[in-house]
Amino acid sequence: MRAALTRGLPGLLSALTLAALALLTAQAPPAHAATDIGTVASALRDSPVYVDPAASAQLSDEDADALAKKIETADKPVFVAVLPADFPTQNLFQNLRTATGVTGLYAIRLGDRFDARADSSVMSTAAVRNLVSSVQNEDTVTQLDDFTDRALANVGGVAPASWDSGGGDGGVSTAALITFGGVVLAGTAGAYTFVRRTRRRKAEEQREALDKLRVVVDEDITAFGEELDRLDFHPAEAGADDAMRADYERALDAYEQAKSSMAAAQRPEDVRAVTQALEDGRFSLAELAARREGRPVPERRAPCFFDPRHGPSVADATWTPAGGATREVPVCAADRARLADGADPAIREVDTAYGRRPYWDAGPAYGPYAGGYFGGGLLPGLLVGTMLGSIMASPSYAADYGSGYGDFGAGGYTGGDVSGADFDSGDFSGGFGGGGDFGGGGGGGDFGGGF
Repeated sequence: MRAALTRGLPGLLSALTLAALALLTAQAPPAHAATDIGTVASALRDSPVYVDPAASAQLSDEDADALAKKIETADKPVFVAVLPADFPTQNLFQNLRTATGVTGLYAIRLGDRFDARADSSVMSTAAVRNLVSSVQNEDTVTQLDDFTDRALANVGGVAPASWDSGGGDGGVSTAALITFGGVVLAGTAGAYTFVRRTRRRKAEEQREALDKLRVVVDEDITAFGEELDRLDFHPAEAGADDAMRADYERALDAYEQAKSSMAAAQRPEDVRAVTQALEDGRFSLAELAARREGRPVPERRAPCFFDPRHGPSVADATWTPAGGATREVPVCAADRARLADGADPAIREVDTAYGRRPYWDAGPAYGPYAGGYFGGGLLPGLLVGTMLGSIMASPSYAADYGSGYGDFGAGGYTGGDVSGADFDSGDFSGGFGGGGDFGGGGGGGDFGGGF
């Protein structure tokens, strides 16, 4: 009996060893499961940029760190993930946003495809779609840099506090529990510090935006002053009547009003009064010119959409912006002729971080600039589908640049850390549309838009 047991022992040990190995293998997760939605979400709570190990060839550590630093410095809730092409796409955005739990703008590079989604409180669907479309067909580094730069200039909200603290889901230590009472007592002071920091940052952003606007508006004021100099009108000249003198006086008053309003401007929205004065002054000059030439006094029309310095429009013309819908815009005589000949209109361009761009594609601060020239009721139809129109339609716009633009929404944004009042589970029904046309030309949107 003992001999039999001895002879059978090696076989028994071998069987037990195999069973143990099988048990360990069953309990150990497969290698690819380490990178799942939870892993990505956890990493994004600690840092704005996550690069999957399987996609590390697309974005180097150096480039990823530089991108993360840029986002953290801007203190905006922009999240970027670089994932392998075979990463599951079913409800990817929805699941990632839910797992992260932070209100923001989420961009994903999936293999050679790219798309983004955002909470509506930080960026509108149209604005996200425009951003995504503007960076398609670029290499990874260029695409993510361009997208991030443009997003940071337009996104609302604030970065999650976990980026400063290092975040993470680690366990609670005994020491942490002991000091919990002290943390609670310090909470009020911390909240006060956070509010002050947010207000200070917002004030700095407004000053920077106003400084950029000041250059452009001063050019407009100078151009109007030069028109007055070229006018060569003297109130006492032969043929001048009271109506002409009144037109001239209104134009001079508008010029002085524009200069004084710009000198007193403290915020971007103060520019609206400046451009409104310039628009009033140019119409007065148009009236004066008509009276001096014996023509009927023109009806009051909006200035030329392509460049308000062209003066009052003479007609509405059909125009289709690149990637946008066709609409009717007010045009001056020269631009009407250009469009009729199939040529490009003479567009008012301004300096931006990305070179010279039309004023309607130069950032949110140009909302007040356009609002003074065109008024609130006209703007929505003119700007629909443009970058500025999309930004002004977002809930965050009025909080940063003022309201009073007709159909554009007013109110603030909650932004920043997690699941605030703007979290709506209804926003997360679309996701990637079951892994359909992720990264297609019509991508981008909020979390409920699908494709």
